[in-house]
Amino acid sequence: MNFLRLIVDNIWRNPLRTILTALGTMVMVMVVVLVFSILSFLANATQAKSQNLKAIVTERWQLPSQMPWSYAASLSQGGPHEPDHIRIAPQDAMTWSFYGGSIDPDPKKRSNNTIVFAFCLQPRSLLEMMDDLDSLEGEPRRQLAEAVARLEQTKQGLIVGRERLRLLGKRVGDTLTVYSFNYREIDLDFEIVGEFPPGRYDQSAAMRVDYLQDALDQWSRSHRGQKHSMADKSLNLVWLRVKDQDMFRQVSNQILTNPSYASPSVKVETASSAIGNFLEAWRDIIWGMRYLLAPAILFTLSLVIANSISISVRERRMEFAVLKVLGFRPWQILCLVLGEALLVGVVSGVFSAGGTYWVVNGLMNGLRFPIAFFGVFFIDDNAWWWGAAIGGGTAFVGSVWPAWSARTVRVADVFSKIA
Repeated sequence: MNFLRLIVDNIWRNPLRTILTALGTMVMVMVVVLVFSILSFLANATQAKSQNLKAIVTERWQLPSQMPWSYAASLSQGGPHEPDHIRIAPQDAMTWSFYGGSIDPDPKKRSNNTIVFAFCLQPRSLLEMMDDLDSLEGEPRRQLAEAVARLEQTKQGLIVGRERLRLLGKRVGDTLTVYSFNYREIDLDFEIVGEFPPGRYDQSAAMRVDYLQDALDQWSRSHRGQKHSMADKSLNLVWLRVKDQDMFRQVSNQILTNPSYASPSVKVETASSAIGNFLEAWRDIIWGMRYLLAPAILFTLSLVIANSISISVRERRMEFAVLKVLGFRPWQILCLVLGEALLVGVVSGVFSAGGTYWVVNGLMNGLRFPIAFFGVFFIDDNAWWWGAAIGGGTAFVGSVWPAWSARTVRVADVFSKIA
């Protein structure tokens, strides 16, 4: 206890240096925690699972995937074409179409504040299959369920994320017209019937897929039976939930061998594999974050602490000599200096990580750093021990040499200079 008290007293002998070192540590720990949280999320998203898998069916040879809507019904069942084939339950399937546009009819005036990008799907899929939304509990799930119920009752309904509503200057109950840029001449009127829970879908929107399909049919009727250019390209993805790898392989095989999906042909992959392939475009950025940015910050933090402790050791050579005269062993002086650095590093790291967790997750509802289709990232629950480990680890590395210098102070040399 006396030794710990001595460490604390020594830290506050120069409060300005201690505070500056702590602030530098906190800033760098904050950046590393943000980087680690993003990398951890992406690693989990691309990690292969053994159970409760999601299979993704897309067009084989084209990106973005554009399959005919006629594929939707059979693909949603897993593409069975033999009596013994597996059939996917309705609650374990979801079709995706993407509808994008602007609330401003003038293409020259389009901006981030006018764009609407909507998932076209069956409303129930939001609660049953949508990542993060299918695991909601309590009040957020109740509110989303109410919004989904209103969407099921309103063909022109639209559920919109909180941030997108703010940018559009709209709120629940308002109406708007979206002038599409991927479905030319398919401009749709909407009523905003609900709002996504804060987080991943803050910038997104969801609409009923039958509204889009009916609009395509109406366009064809108004053009003497001519098909819209996107009529046979309106199915972008199909998600299927399977219980394990064996079921995935069987469903994949029956889809790939189904002659109905010959033109265009399709491919089946797990969600983690598909996300990994999609992230290839961001590979260099992710590599730089993992192998350049994070190590550079850790190295810089070690230098900051090493510099601070080195100055302290040089100023306290007389003190260490006196401690040796009073009976302190060299290893005790080594532990004293290391303890001072570790205390500042660990406490600063924990405070920084905890503060970052509270601000990003609690106040900001996530960090908006778009990578692929991930628009919002949250601080990982492991951030607390990351902060302690980063602060403590860099403090230890940075203080080893100064602490060793303090340990090797020779009493005779110090007092001879005074004499």
